[in-house]
Amino acid sequence: MTKVITYGTFDLFHIGHLNLLKRARALGDHLTVVISTDEFNWNSKQKKCAVSYEDRAEILKAIKYVDEVLPENNWEQKVSDIIDNDIQIFVMGDDWEGKFDHLSDQCQVRYLPRTGGVSTTEIKEQIQEGPNRSCAI
Repeated sequence: MTKVITYGTFDLFHIGHLNLLKRARALGDHLTVVISTDEFNWNSKQKKCAVSYEDRAEILKAIKYVDEVLPENNWEQKVSDIIDNDIQIFVMGDDWEGKFDHLSDQCQVRYLPRTGGVSTTEIKEQIQEGPNRSCAI
């Protein structure tokens, strides 16, 4: 069985997130998704999530491409996650290209193309801009 792992915050879940999960799952038989906790996001990245860790985890667990969800508490846990979960492929979006190459001693490292035109940061900025933008309901 080929096991794949990916990491992310997955705040304000959108089509780019879904595309990454679908592509990552297609690389193997089992996909583990490690989600940054609220504390890790704030303490290490100074990012406040709109959606709690617990809710983000439940959303990810409900997606058919995802087999397992784990919490990310620090940057350093990736090596132990790979070893402890017998991972063969580590996947991230190509905006992280080169940043995790050091993990290639543990498993194959792949960077997948991002979905153009969508990002959580952009969505948050659009919300801050107010009602000038139309939205189909």
